[in-house]
Order: sequence, then structure tokens, then C-alpha cells
Amino acid sequence: MQILFIGGGNMASALIGGMLHQGFRAEDLKVVDVVVEARERLKSQYGVATAAAVDAPVSEDVVVLAVKPQQMREVARALRPHLKGQLVISIAAGIRTGDLARWLGNERIVRAMPNTPALLRAGVTGLYAAPRASATDRDSARRILEAVGIVLQLEREEQLDGITAVSGSGPAYVFYFMEALQEAARELGFPPEQARQLALETFAGAAKLAGTSAEDVQTLRARVTSKGGTTEAALASMEAAQVKRLVVQAVHAAARRSQTLGDEFGRDGE
Repeated sequence: MQILFIGGGNMASALIGGMLHQGFRAEDLKVVDVVVEARERLKSQYGVATAAAVDAPVSEDVVVLAVKPQQMREVARALRPHLKGQLVISIAAGIRTGDLARWLGNERIVRAMPNTPALLRAGVTGLYAAPRASATDRDSARRILEAVGIVLQLEREEQLDGITAVSGSGPAYVFYFMEALQEAARELGFPPEQARQLALETFAGAAKLAGTSAEDVQTLRARVTSKGGTTEAALASMEAAQVKRLVVQAVHAAARRSQTLGDEFGRDGE
């Protein structure tokens, strides 16, 4: 399976690194990026072929669109004359398969939403295959995305807005809470490096515990919340401030923004 990446940013780099780790061959991968520094970095780091533009018929079996949502329409339309019905995988937030199919003149499309832990091959990706994509297309897309973590197969395209909101944006929520823990630790007298270590190791340990336990997180939380204890005092403060409700509302806001991106960047005046 030969694969052409359009866009050589962080997520494309993560996918390429993961795929090479999983046994893909560098000579089967090619990256097109307008930024010369990106091309040089990818060629030096991974040994893949690079180019500044697509200016000939695409010979690869799969095309991965790894560009920003606001760039997708222009990129897809420029790519259209060079395609021969290949499987196209998009990792751009919000851009719907119907719009991609119209711009590309191709309905063999799979949408994917990975998250940044893919950089460490610890990501989670939601995957949706358009109706004209075959079972083989879905398997090919899954094989590529599984190189950087677990893959969840979705039955409805609108579920990708939820994936974007929960896991796509999710690392930022975790980092935000880490910031708060670090700030609290500093206020309690810890130097910055110790405050950082306390926050990071607490999150890493708690996530590992939750991932290896048969119990749900609500039960795990209750187990460390003693009656009249310090944890109960902290959680009571959070409940009074409706922290959980606000987090849920924030995730819904992210999902709505994903839908809006599709509306905004899917328009083309046709």
C-alpha cells in the first residue's frame, strides 16, 4: 500500500512515525507540503520522499489529507485533476464527506479524527467511512490509524463532532486541569518543577489506575473520598462551583464548533 500525504504537519509526522514503527516502508510513503522546512524535516527524520506540490497523476493507492479545515476546499480542488479514484482519508476537523466528495470528484472517502497523543502512539481515533467506501477501504484506513493508537469505528458521521469534542480536544482539557493543579501546588509552597511533577505524575498514575481497573471511574473516585476527609472537601468545593457541569457544557461547545466548521468551510457558492 503506497500512501501520499497532503500536508506534513504534526499529525502527518505522527502517522508516518507510527506506520514505520508498525512495518510500513519509507519508500511507500510520500509527503507533499509547501513549506520547505517541513519537507526537509520529514525527509531527514523518516527517509520519505517529499514534494512541494502535486503536479502529475497520483500513483499512490491512498491519499491522506492532513491539512487545516480552512485549507481543505482549495487543496481538494487542486488535487481533483490528479486523482484516479483512490481512497482518500481526511483528518481535518468538521469537513464532511459530502463536501469532500464534491470537491474531489471522488466518493471513496474515510474521515478520521485522531488526537495529539498520537505523537507518542498513544492516541485515540474516531473513524467514519462514507457509504461508497468499501470494507477494504475501511480496513486500510484502520490499519493506517492504528499505527498511532486505538481506533473506534463510527456508524454515523455526526458522531465525529463528538469525537472531536471529547478526544480530539480532550488533551487540552487535561492540560488545563494540570495547569490548575500546578498553580495550586505553587500557592501551597512548592517550587515550579516540583509543582509540575506533582501534577503530571498524579494524572499519569490516575489514568493508569483507571485503565487497568475493572471498576468505573465513579467508583474509583468514591474509593479515595473518605467521609469528612481532604478529598471530600475538595470535591465538595468543585460540586458547589458546578465544575463537572461546566466541563460537560464545554465539551458540548466544542462539538457545536466542530459542526460549525463543517458549515463554514463546506460552503463553496455552488
